[in-house]
Parts: sequence; C-alpha cells; structure tokens
Amino acid sequence: MKRLLSGNEAFAIGAWEAGIKFASSYPGTPATEILENIAKFKEVKVEWAPNEKVALEAVIGASFSGVRAIASMKHVGLNVASDPFMTLSYTGVNGGIAIVVSDDPGLYSSQNEQDTRNYVRSAKIPALEPSDSQEAYEYIKLAFKISEEYDTPTLVRSTTRISHTKTVVEVKGIREEIQKELSRDPAKWVMLPAFAYERHIFVLERFKKLQALSEEIDLNRIEIRDRKLGFITSGVCYQYVKEAFPEASVLKLGMIYPLPKKKILEFSNMVDEIFVVEELDPFLETEIKAMGIEVKGKGFIPEFGELNVDVLKKALDKNYKPKYISFTDIPKRPPTLCPGCPHRGVFVALKRAKVFVFGDIGCYTLGALKPLSSMDSCICMGAGVSMVHGATSSGMKKVVAVIGDSTFLHTGINSLLDIAYNRSSSTVIILDNGTTAMTGRQPHPGTGEKADGTPTTKVLPEEIAKAFGIERIKIVDPYEIKKLVEVIKEEVEAEEPSVIITRAPCTLISRESKRPLKINEEKCILCKSCLNVGCMAIFYDGKKVSIDEVLCKGCTICAQVCPKEAIETP
Repeated sequence: MKRLLSGNEAFAIGAWEAGIKFASSYPGTPATEILENIAKFKEVKVEWAPNEKVALEAVIGASFSGVRAIASMKHVGLNVASDPFMTLSYTGVNGGIAIVVSDDPGLYSSQNEQDTRNYVRSAKIPALEPSDSQEAYEYIKLAFKISEEYDTPTLVRSTTRISHTKTVVEVKGIREEIQKELSRDPAKWVMLPAFAYERHIFVLERFKKLQALSEEIDLNRIEIRDRKLGFITSGVCYQYVKEAFPEASVLKLGMIYPLPKKKILEFSNMVDEIFVVEELDPFLETEIKAMGIEVKGKGFIPEFGELNVDVLKKALDKNYKPKYISFTDIPKRPPTLCPGCPHRGVFVALKRAKVFVFGDIGCYTLGALKPLSSMDSCICMGAGVSMVHGATSSGMKKVVAVIGDSTFLHTGINSLLDIAYNRSSSTVIILDNGTTAMTGRQPHPGTGEKADGTPTTKVLPEEIAKAFGIERIKIVDPYEIKKLVEVIKEEVEAEEPSVIITRAPCTLISRESKRPLKINEEKCILCKSCLNVGCMAIFYDGKKVSIDEVLCKGCTICAQVCPKEAIETP
C-alpha cells in the first residue's frame, strides 16, 4: 500500500510494524510528530515524559522487561538524555531500542545547530540516516534488528527536512510481535566500576562487529556514473547531490557510523575527485581523511545552516547563478506571539518594571524580540532559574527568571530547589498557560491529561514551590499589567526566594472569546504606544493605526498601554 508520509509519520508506522510496545518523548520540533503518530496505535503504550532524560530511562526500563521501545527527541533533547544514553551503550539492551534524534540545520526552531553524530562517536553505537520517508520507514525497523542482534541501542538521525517533508512510502501494514525474557544479570545491567570495566571491553569488541556490518549492509551503496567527479554523502544531502549533479558518481551512506572503510577506499579508487557533502560538522570528512583518503568538503561547503541544491552548486561553481529565488533568499517573517497571548502582558510589565530577565525556552522566548525587547538571556531549558540564582547570589539586584509551565516541569524544578535550598533572594516567574504551546499544545504533567487524552494527576507549580519551603508565592492574571508590575517590583526587593505565577490559558486552547477592540480615531494621537506590544492584530498604514477585528482577541493589553484611552470595546 502506497502512502504519502512525512519522515516523522514514516518513523511512527515503521516502529509500530517493528512491534514496539512502549514509546516516550518530550515535544521538540522537528521530532514532535513521531510520538503523536505512534499514539494512533492502540497496541503501544505512549507517553509524554517530563523531559528527554526521563523518556529515555523509561524506554530503557521497557527494553529490560523484554519489549521493543522507542525514544524520540530533537537534537538538544539528546543533551538532556545524554547521561543515560552514554551508559546505555555499556549495558546494551534486552528488547530492541531505537533512539530517533532530529537535528535542526538552519535553526528553524532551536537555540543551536549541534550535530548529533558527535554523540554516536562518543558512545560507539551504530547510527542510521535516511534520505527520504521510505527510508525512514525501513531504517527504523532495521534499527531494532541491529539493536537486538548486536546488543546495542541504535540511533536514527533525522533532520528538519527529512522529518517534515512528505514522500511516497510503500507500507506493508504487518506488525511483528516481540517479547523477550528478562534474566537477572548484574554484570550486564549494574554499571558499578568493576562491571562497567568489562562492559567497556564489550563495547569495543561490539564496535568491531558493527564495523564489519557497515561493509556488508546494503544501506551503504556505490553508484558509479561519471568517474571524474564523486560524492560521499548521506541523509537529505544525497537528494541534493542527485539533483545538483545527476551525472556524478555517489557513495550513499545509510549507516553513518561506524563507516565502511573498505567501501570508501574502493570508491576513492573509482573516481578522480571526491567531495564530501554533509550538513553541519565535517563528521564524515574527518573520519575519511583519518583513513588517509584525499577528499574535499568544508573548505567549499558551508559548515553552518541548511544545505540545498543552489548552495551546493554555488560551492563547486562560483559562477553559478540560480534560475529561481532560493528559499533562503526569501525575506524572513519575524516570529511573534499570537494575538491575545497571555505572555504579552508579562513582557509589557517586565519592561515597565525595568528588571533584567533571565529567560528560557518556549513561546515566551519571543519576548526577546522587538518591540517587546524584554528578555536578556536564553541558554537552555531550565537555565533561567539556575542563572537568576547565581546572579542574585553574586549580588545582582532587580533580576527575575521567566519560565513556562511545561519547561518548569521539564528542568526548572531542580533549579527552583537550588534557590530554596540555598536561600537566595531570587524571583522566578512561571508563565502557566496550561500546555506545551510552542510545539503544538501537547499535554504535560501540569495539564491533568496524558498523551492519549485520558485524565491524570495535575501538578501545580505553586504546590511544588510550597513543598520546597518557599513562602512568597503569588498568582497573578497576566492581562492585568498594572498589578503585575506592582507584584514584580515588590518581589525583586524581597530578601527571600519568591515565585510569581501568571496563569491564563494559551489563546489557542482557550474557548473564551471577547469582543475585538477598535481605535477611536478622535482620541488617537498616533503615539504608536500600542504598536510596542508587538501584536499582529494592530497595524499602522502610515496614516492611522487600526485593529484587525478578525485577529483581535480583545485581551486589552494594547488598551492598557494607550495614554489617551483611544482603544475601546465597540
């Protein structure tokens, strides 16, 4: 049966056919839809975990019990999961484990462009990289077989382009049933030093076997055409090479680690000149050059950003001129908070309170952009809370941390515990909009709903703060700017830890509707203060300010900043 599927959809269907019984993840673009699509299959226990570390650890537990299990995440999610990830290489598996990690070349939705392939080199585990949705479907099934045969987790690397692009996939629709017995074996499962020493030797011996597999597996194949020019490539870059240089010879790598050294040497003897085409780090290039094989790569091809056919042609031909406007040349639309977003009022209040803001990852990160310009740092999930503690402990005044409800439960809890335990006079603002908004409104432990929609325990951040011994806790409506400013100013002056919770539902899940606002042109003095709240429902055409009644949610943030009360409810 042929279906048009994105890479993420293909991963999900392939994993189901492979017989998985457990799947866990934390939402993160571009990998989010993998778990969402697995959730459609009733045979699989599917969960959103509080973070990627917990997700992978749960998957490891499922594997130990004897079933196949999958963890999926974006590249920075693997940073969070790296602790169990590295030791999992030592323990190996019982039921097969596939870890799908989607990188984000071009930074479409991430804070960095890190290359996941560096992790597999450190962990010495096999990695596969599909070049389209058909291969995503096939490779994920193969990942489980490799995992069980070689007693290893298998990483499948995707990228934004593979995860979200749709291609035709031939789907079998036949599910395997796998259940293994669990036997007690402390020398394999308990990684205390004496046992881990022996398991490290096992990892090194396993790597030799995986090296042999890379030579014989049909995922790595030579395509000989014009022998003057050859390319070594993998993933979506294979598609770019095929389109840009259809007559060139290609060594396509589907298993990207360990590399097939003999096959690479064989290919190098077949062609006159070789270019290595890969996005981000010179991972393949470095490995191949270490073999003593002369290749060209990052000296011509960018080491940053997403590649495409035009970038590749320009790299090899400085006189090349694209026939069409490249995707990367299209003027960028600056991201902005949705009309009616409860976070907007918080950032307006923060600017008025004149405080330094340690930010975090989520929709509210957009508060750093003009015209709001009210966030001063963003490192990673949970970091803002730890950083405000370090800053206030070092004597800095009038500073706050801003973090969302999902992100607080992801990695902010330990940071708040640090504040409470060490008693710094830090103020943490938790923006509780009742969902994981930026990645598509997935539930989390604070929503009272599980991945399959069934009700569950609802975790409240104020209860966590109380349990930590924090006494100064205030819950504020984020649409009441004046009150919010007063609370912020009061709390940053306190000599003890404090938590402010702004609570209002994400405008995309709220069923409340208020009448759209309107500009009273007789009162309006064109001061443009309303434009500084950064709402796309308000626009200025060079002559007057207007409000789009279709977009306006009637939140009144703009009305509260208008000095002449010219914004009214009609």
